[in-house]
Order: sequence, then C-alpha cells, then structure tokens
Amino acid sequence: MDKQINFIQSDSKLNGFFVRRVDKSTIPTCNILGVNIAAINMEWLLNYLRKYLKSPKGNLLAGDYICVSNVHTTVTSYEDAEYCKIQNGGLMAIPDGGPLSTVGKKCGFQEMERTTGPGLMGELFKISTELKYRHYFYGSTEDTLKKIYQMLKKNYPGIQIAGMYNPPFHPVTEEEDATIIKMINYSNPEIVWVGLGAPKQEKWMAEHQGKVNGLMVGVGAGFDYFAGNMNRAPVWMQKSNLEWFYRLIQDPKRLFQRYLHTNLKFLWLEMFRGQYNVLYLLLREAYKTIIRIN
Repeated sequence: MDKQINFIQSDSKLNGFFVRRVDKSTIPTCNILGVNIAAINMEWLLNYLRKYLKSPKGNLLAGDYICVSNVHTTVTSYEDAEYCKIQNGGLMAIPDGGPLSTVGKKCGFQEMERTTGPGLMGELFKISTELKYRHYFYGSTEDTLKKIYQMLKKNYPGIQIAGMYNPPFHPVTEEEDATIIKMINYSNPEIVWVGLGAPKQEKWMAEHQGKVNGLMVGVGAGFDYFAGNMNRAPVWMQKSNLEWFYRLIQDPKRLFQRYLHTNLKFLWLEMFRGQYNVLYLLLREAYKTIIRIN
C-alpha cells in the first residue's frame, strides 16, 4: 500500500506562527493537576466541531490541536512543566479518562462526561460522508494503516480518506519534516488523526501547530482499535472507569509500570489536597454502573 493516497491540490502555505481563529475561552474547563481539561461531553464536542470544521470562512480549526487526556497524561503534565504547557496550549484537552470527568462533576461540571479519542473517531466517521470531512491518518505502521483503510471503506461508504502516512522510527530531519507537512497539506484534510502515543503525539502536534492545515487530534491507541489490533473494553467497564484495567490485561508488559505510577499518584495527589475523595467517587460510580446493569 502506498503511504500516501488520494491527494487533491491545496493552496495551503506553511507558517512559522499560529493565530487561533476561534475564541478558546468559550470552552468550559476544569483545572485538574494544572491541566485545563475541557468540561464537556461528546454531544457538545460534536456540535462544536460541526460549527467550525466547515464554516462559511473555511476550517477555522485548521492548524490547531486537541489533546485526548487521561490520568497518565495528566500526571505526566503535573511532573513535566513543558508537557503541561503543551496540554494547555492546544484548542482543548478532552477528558478521555473516566476519573477526569468524575472529578469534574464533583467540581460542579455536571454535564462533563468521559469523551474518548476512539469514541470521537467513530462519531466523526459516521457523519463524514454527509458533511464531507476529509481524514488524514499520521502514525502507527503501514500494516495498521492498511487495516484502517479497509475498515473505513467497508463500514463507512463514501468516507473521504485524504491520506495516510506512517513516519519513520528514526528522528526526521528538517527537510524530511517539511516534506511531510507539504504532503499532509496537499491532501487538504479537515482532520488529521495523530497516532504516535503519548507524550510523543502531543509534542508532535505542538511542534506543528500553525503548520499543518487541518485540526490535529492525538488519539494514540485509537488506530489500533479501528484496525482491529486491540479490542475495547466491554461497555460496563468503560462506564465504570475500568477501561484502563482492560487495556492493562491486554498489554501488561508495556502498561504495568505506567499505571502503577500514574494511577496511584493521581489518587494520592487528589486525596492529599483534600478537595474530594477521588477513590470514593470512582468506587461509587463503578458500583452504580454494575447495579444498573444487573
């Protein structure tokens, strides 16, 4: 499979700076360990994207990025000031992790719900034929991209795939990076899905803010879910904030140390601050979900 597919001409120009064309202050946020997490739900986010991705003035979100934030990225931001700046420097950081939305509700944001990267991908795929959104996929491997391409063509007839590219594993040179940017912009996408894994994908998006002429969204494992390389947790586990545990079972070697450190530190930091007993909240939400199912 070619790394790049279905190009069309674009008049996009590369800029060394970025000027946001929408008012970011209209997005409600809840500050959790220094990260301004968007206090939103999926319905709110889809309405927001519908409004700006294809406005009468064009894609007003082009050049910006969305972080898909969870406990791991939030604790990492708490420990790394530069990464925190990146999380807060995009258009928004959506609450992919259930504990984030649970904390948000306790802070008074009752409409805040878990808004996952894979969930957002699926919802946008559904409406893309009608709204003519063009999707670019950057990251992962050629085999995974091929599987995504086949899945999209089968399950979402008429969807426009602007292009796909799996970058080399070695650091790219300035010349190679400029070529990649031109390649993406030439395909004229509304949305650029970035699947490099955290924190690499957020750093890549921040470095390319104002250069890539599409809205960048860092979705990490989202590529593997839609390629069929990994299974998502059962719905009851997702609603009980236990999807992280399901992922741990599937990939213990890579995720055990990460979850041991970040999940425990998240609980400790929030409880230590005395603002609310996060452990109690999470257990209560899990219990309520299990009772509803049974």
